[in-house]
Amino acid sequence: MVQENSLDGAWSTAEVAGHPVSVFEPTDPSPHGFAIVYLHAAGCEDLADDTIFSRELGRHGLRAIAPHTGESWWSDRVFATFDTERTPEAYVLEDVVTAAATWWGVRPPQIGLMGVSMGGQGVLRLSYKHPDRFPVAAAISPAIDFHLGLQRSMPQPKIAAALRQMYRDAEDARQDTATLHIHPLNWPRNQYFCSDPADHWHESAERLQMKLSSLGIPHECDLTTEAGGHSWDYFHAMAPGAIEFVVRSLEKERLRVH
Repeated sequence: MVQENSLDGAWSTAEVAGHPVSVFEPTDPSPHGFAIVYLHAAGCEDLADDTIFSRELGRHGLRAIAPHTGESWWSDRVFATFDTERTPEAYVLEDVVTAAATWWGVRPPQIGLMGVSMGGQGVLRLSYKHPDRFPVAAAISPAIDFHLGLQRSMPQPKIAAALRQMYRDAEDARQDTATLHIHPLNWPRNQYFCSDPADHWHESAERLQMKLSSLGIPHECDLTTEAGGHSWDYFHAMAPGAIEFVVRSLEKERLRVH
């Protein structure tokens, strides 16, 4: 069912393995079949409703699949609110990627990962765990140290409640954070993340940057631009650069593979 048409392209809804996804078809698709999987934030905002991201996707000819998994933190733990058997991570790795191959004939590494906030940390963790499959990852305002939600009182009690469905305690969650999944000898070749200094998750982005630098792992990041803290004002301000990074990196991977 088509949700929205514009000069940039059209969004539609589809079903993948029994769960809804939003799908973007640009008016002028990339001749190389480039596509992204977009992981949403804890607010579960639908990218199909976002004109700024849609404009940038269309401008670069990027197809996109945006799965909906609730406040799952894109974990490899069962989150019953989403699915009682399939983990959100497995859903992306297997079902969503298979859908992209079926619909568009595109497979990793032609698929980039992109996400904001909760989705941003999910993007990083997926790429760190599976760098050969996802060598291109871009995260805007990644909520990396999500285990802190189980260590202290948070203004969003729903986040802590969701995490308790998947993790025994804060230490169990910490062991599953993106930073702890970095392998010093096997990492995504193209990674980008950004965070506003006023963002309440900013310290975790700084820690990630320090670890990557200490290990000598190439990466691009912007931890200085101020554009509204952890907000959609910031997400929108950084979207053009993040999507540009994805396109540039997918082209590098295309040339590398062939």
